Amino acid sequence: MGKVRTVLGDVAAETIGPAMVHEHVLFDIVPPGVPADRDMLILPHDRWQIDYRSNETQANAHQTDPDIASTELVAFGQDGGSLIVDQSVSGLARDAAGLARASRQSSIHVVAAAGTYTAAFLNSETLAMDEATLTARFTAEINIGIDGTDIRAGLIGEMGCSWPLHPFEHRALIAAARTQVATGAAISVHPGRHVQACSDILDILEANGADLTRVILCHMDRTYPDGDGIQSLLDRGATVEWDFFGIEQSHYWMSDLTELPSDLGRLRLIHQFSDMGYGAQITLSQDICTKTRLRTWGGHGYGHILRNVCHLMNRLAFPPSLVADLLRENPLKLLTLKENAT
Repeated sequence: MGKVRTVLGDVAAETIGPAMVHEHVLFDIVPPGVPADRDMLILPHDRWQIDYRSNETQANAHQTDPDIASTELVAFGQDGGSLIVDQSVSGLARDAAGLARASRQSSIHVVAAAGTYTAAFLNSETLAMDEATLTARFTAEINIGIDGTDIRAGLIGEMGCSWPLHPFEHRALIAAARTQVATGAAISVHPGRHVQACSDILDILEANGADLTRVILCHMDRTYPDGDGIQSLLDRGATVEWDFFGIEQSHYWMSDLTELPSDLGRLRLIHQFSDMGYGAQITLSQDICTKTRLRTWGGHGYGHILRNVCHLMNRLAFPPSLVADLLRENPLKLLTLKENAT
């Protein structure tokens, strides 16, 4: 199967077990300029309400302690997990050394990400970069190391996109496509919250040489909650990702107009698309990016899919081959680096 590039070095893919392809192990999603009491304690009597309103409580929107991350990864391993991709790109407090420490302490494989988040989270120096500079930067993050370390990324993204697309984000997508051509790494994209966003993103990537079969479109849960609009993305070869597993509530903190599916609802859609022949183009994850979704603060943790959702798959009579694709084969296919001649 080839090699997967982790923060502790390249690992033979065949030695890796179940993988969560879209998580945040160390992260800070507090928007720049927003006043934040980062030291506020999240106490048990407040925990449910803070979780329900998610990152509206700024103290909930960051977790940058590698030792806590290590504890969470150990719990993931106890649930049967083997590898987690940390998609905290530049702008989200990416910490390659901290990821390496958490991986080493927990014995869980961790993949770091090249790339940039949405323009609102980036500094002026980064926002001024052109396509060539960004391509060189992203390529170096895959081939040389991240942020002055020798720890290399194994995935491009989640590339942050807004709606409408910011000019910087357009340039960054072009750079991501060119980086994929140069390195063979897959691309993961955080699309804007509009039904047209994903197809526009694929147009930009394809026009700049990207292999759409190695592109993951994240957050199907909130962009196409009832599944309408997804098949056209699959027909172009892209992988689609349901990554809000564990979020089962009426309130979606980013938009009161969006009704998120439950875990069973997500699985029914996945089963439907698999029956249509797209089972090899689906990934799933939990996209944990708040403290209250971590087990340290009473949340479900990175092992929720392995510990709980697999039982729901059995309840819906998922074929064992589809379960294997979702938990291991599809993520590893995308994470295995492809040698390129360029």
